[in-house]
Amino acid sequence: MYKIGALARLADVTPDTIRYYEKQGMMSCGERDISGYRQYSDSDLQRLRFIRYAKTTGFTLEAIKELLSLRIDPAQHTCHESKSIVESRLAEVECKLNELERMRDSLKRLSNACCGTSHSSASCSILEALEAGAGKEE
Repeated sequence: MYKIGALARLADVTPDTIRYYEKQGMMSCGERDISGYRQYSDSDLQRLRFIRYAKTTGFTLEAIKELLSLRIDPAQHTCHESKSIVESRLAEVECKLNELERMRDSLKRLSNACCGTSHSSASCSILEALEAGAGKEE
């Protein structure tokens, strides 16, 4: 059994993070010992690590809650449900990557168009291109 501080250290989170997950219904509040300290089990540690890893993969808390519910009651769920959640997140990431690639390409064009010398910015090709582009959006 672990006190909240030890659990937090083992999962590389803060005690406040654990309390937040408890408030969100993602973690149990731990059983209190005779002294009133919350005690957490190995399964609590595993759950916390699950949440933490899912967050690093970019899942929202709502999606993590869904994944946890699939994990807690596997007899009532299918792999298809888990895959659907992952596929949805993957589509979001692919969309974001495409957006980032377009931004990178635009920034490269702006950078390549500029001579980069120390002359006045009155005729700076970057500023002119940004101004011309801003005019197109109106």
